[in-house]
Order: sequence, then structure tokens, then C-alpha cells
Amino acid sequence: MNAISNVTVPDIGDFKDIPVIEILVKAGDQVAKDTPLVVLESDKATLDVPAPVSGTIKELRIAVGDRVSAGSLLLTLVESPGALSAAAAVVARPTPTIAPAPVRPVVASIDSGKGAAGLATTATAATPAALPRANSTPTLRPVPQRDAHASPSIRRIAREFGIALSAVTGTGPRGRIVRDDLHRFVKGTLATTSAPASSDSVGGLKLAPWPQIDFAKFGATTRAPLSKMRKISAANLARNAVIIPHVTNFEDADITELEAFRRTLNAERPAAGDKITILPFLIKAVAATFAKYPEFNSSLDGDELVLKQYCHIGFAADTANGLMVPVIRDVDTKGIAHVASEATALAARARAGKLLPADMQGGCFTVSSLGGIGGTGFTPIINAPEVAILGVTRAQMRPVWSGTEFRPRLVLPLALAWDHRVVDGAAAARFLVHLAGLLADFRRVSL
Repeated sequence: MNAISNVTVPDIGDFKDIPVIEILVKAGDQVAKDTPLVVLESDKATLDVPAPVSGTIKELRIAVGDRVSAGSLLLTLVESPGALSAAAAVVARPTPTIAPAPVRPVVASIDSGKGAAGLATTATAATPAALPRANSTPTLRPVPQRDAHASPSIRRIAREFGIALSAVTGTGPRGRIVRDDLHRFVKGTLATTSAPASSDSVGGLKLAPWPQIDFAKFGATTRAPLSKMRKISAANLARNAVIIPHVTNFEDADITELEAFRRTLNAERPAAGDKITILPFLIKAVAATFAKYPEFNSSLDGDELVLKQYCHIGFAADTANGLMVPVIRDVDTKGIAHVASEATALAARARAGKLLPADMQGGCFTVSSLGGIGGTGFTPIINAPEVAILGVTRAQMRPVWSGTEFRPRLVLPLALAWDHRVVDGAAAARFLVHLAGLLADFRRVSL
């Protein structure tokens, strides 16, 4: 008799009670190992739960709209006696069952200036109560909703803002309504009901409306859809750039001795092993600087500052789907080789699209290094709710005056962007100077 496997929700970090937004199989379907079975949706991304083994679906134990956590039972599967190829496991995917959206007699308001950015903020981080209101706000009134193809989170947003899903055209898989569809609908509604001089407002700022241009009339064009990750990032970056009062300090770090030490370490490592880059040294130096300037390891929560007693540092990883920020935990307790190994593994998983939500949670600070590409400086956007981010570009040999002569030194440009609601200019300058000093003489990290 073939064994029966229980398919459960894998480890998804600190996320709990996240909704099931799609069920891709039904009882009796044959599936190959790693075939997606169920789609879950967190605040930051969607997560496919794959089949752990090949076999036949015996029984579904959840429905669309149910909320699950790590370890929750999703379905049972009768294992196949032999390996089932993906080609042989042809699954007739049914149209996903959509939980009906209750209609409430609500008249909800959307700030006429919020537009797409305001709705994206609500969808990813805030509650409607946190959005500013305006007396000249246009009102969207709900009408009875048809059985639209949308996830529970999209339905919740639509209900909160009084958007009739029956009036929204879905552009997602199989016509599913996604966040961008709501954004376009709201922008279109605002464009027809708002004064053109002040149709966009974020954080109380009155902005001109976004230009609506028929680019094709100027010449040939093509269109390419944004990846899911870029859509999520775009909404968060727009919010952070507008709401956080960014200031950026610049400093040069003399890493001549550090680079010589790094090369020595790599020469001692196995030829086939991963090489240590400058990134682990930057991450360790930031962790050591936190000890002297703890306000940089904090987050603003209303009128309170949350000072963190842990040290988890994220780093920007460039992938084909966009920028991702995996997090290395407890950096202050780990050596350079350990940090380097974790960074290499996380970057590889990011490029392969295999990062879990837990891999990107809990960051206290972010390091964004363009050293492998080039550049002389840039002003990075803070990764909220962090209060600062370090931008790094390519190190260059420069003639540096020693007091008696010019000497060739390897100089690394640093850019520290910080939240002026939490930090002032003097503290930022001291943080950056201290960090540069640690990089110039890395022995001081151990003090």
C-alpha cells in the first residue's frame, strides 16, 4: 500500500495566519515533486507551497481564504511508487475557488492626492486610519460585487476603500485582480473627479498629477510587465522616499591595509572555496559602530523610538527579478568567515528566487554595495522601518597627503542616508567617521 504524506506549510518565519489565495490542484490530480500546490500571500510576497514528493492528491484540508501558519496541514497526498516526471504529472488546474467578498454599506474616502502611492502604502504597511484625509476628497461608493477573481487581501482593500471589484479589470493570471489594477482604477477615478492642479497628495504634500502620455505617437514602443518583486519594491520605495526626511552624509575610508588583509585571507582559503569580499567587513564594521551609536539600530514607532538589543543587518542583492534584501542575523556574534559564508549563500538563494519571507525579516540596517559594478557615490533610499542605510561604491587608488608626501592609498567612498526624524547631522557625521576609522584599522572592531 502506498504511503500517505501530509503536506504542511513550511517554515515561513514570523508570519502567522496568512491567507490561502489559490489552490492549484484538486483531489485525484497527479503531481510531480516540487509542483506548486497552494499559493499563500504575506504582506511582502506570495509563496508557492510545492509537492514534497510525487503522487496523487488524496484530500484537500483547506479552502481559499483560510489562514494558515507554519505546520498547518494543507492536504494529503498518496505517494507514487516511482518517481513521477513533471511531464507525466499533467494537472488539470481548476479555476481557483474564490472566497466570496462580503459587501458592507460603507462610504470610504481616499485622499485625492494619494493615488497609487497611497494605496500601495495601505496594501503593504499601513492601515486606512493612518492615511491623511482631505475635505476635497472624492468618494468611491460600493456597488454589489460580482464573483471577481481576487485574493482576500485585495478584497479587503477594495472593501475598505469602497471599490467595486466588478468595475476593475484584472491583469493577473487568469484575470486575477492585483494591487496594480486597484491603483490604476483609483488613479482613473481621481483623474475624472479631482482638480488637475492637486490630484496627488502623499504625507500632506500636494503634487501635480502624473503625466498621462501616449508614447506611441512619438515613435515605436514596446511594453514589458514589471516583475512581482519590482511592483512590491516600487510601492515601498515610493513611500519611503516621500515620507522619510532623507539626509545623506559622505565619507572616504582608507582600506589599503584592509584590502591587503582580505587578499591574504583569500590566499589561505581553498582554491575552490568562496572568496571573501569587502561586504562582510562592512557588515561587521556597522555592527561594531552600533555599540557606540545605538540610535542607528532603532526604529520609529509613533512617538517612541524602539532601540533594538539585537544586530541583524541586511544587504542589497541584485537579482534578475529586482533588488532583494536578505538579512544576516546576530552579526555581532559572528566572525568574518561566518558572515561571508552566510552572505554568499543568501545571495545565491536570492538569485535563484528561493529566499523565504523569514530570510528578509528583522533587519536593523542595510548595506547597499555597488563596488562590483562601479560608481563614485549615490544616495540610497532608507529601507523602512530602519533609520539609516549605507551606500558603497568602488574603491579607487588615490594620492593621499601624509603630511610629508603623497602616498597611493585605496579609498572606499561611503554614503550614509539617515532619517532626520531620528538622527541629527552631528550624530550621522560621527557614525560615518567612526565607521571609516574601523575600516581603516580593522583591529579596532575587536575593542
